[in-house]
Amino acid sequence: MKRQFVLVVFVIISSLFARAWSQDVTDDGVKEQAEEIASEASERLEKIAEKVDKSEQAQEISAGILTPIYALAERFSFPAFHWIAFALMFAGIVSFGLQLVLAKLVVLSRLSISFTEILSDVMGLAISLVGLVLTTQAAAENSNFTRSPAAVLSAAAAGLAVGLVFYWWGQSQEIQAVKGRQGRESSTKDK
Repeated sequence: MKRQFVLVVFVIISSLFARAWSQDVTDDGVKEQAEEIASEASERLEKIAEKVDKSEQAQEISAGILTPIYALAERFSFPAFHWIAFALMFAGIVSFGLQLVLAKLVVLSRLSISFTEILSDVMGLAISLVGLVLTTQAAAENSNFTRSPAAVLSAAAAGLAVGLVFYWWGQSQEIQAVKGRQGRESSTKDK
């Protein structure tokens, strides 16, 4: 079932892109064609989602994924959990945000750049941001954390401190990687 689903999604996406790239469209028709393609894709994906939602196998797989997460959530329902989660997500935003901007400037100043590191930092920042939003939403619904300015400010301060430590560590790792790449490049030039 998973292979079929992945294959169907791949076929739909590739056919939409092939159709969009293969047609010579004037500027006036671009918007209209884009809307038509988006509408067709949405309809196809809705039909696939309906089939998957009705599938017993998909329901079993979904339950298999969610059950251990629910069990873990029940174990993490102690009072300080939302404070810790907020601090960790805040640390991730600080760390990945600074690495994405400042660390990349430092690496760029050494005439080097790693696109995989940029993508990794963007992904970490996105995950931390989504995590912070979900943590805050869950805390607002399930605890008193968001109603206590002292709790929010102390968690943010702890997250800032941890985020700065991880930023400095990450930046030093990137600088070491640049030195290693430059050392390999110079040794291959010498040969």
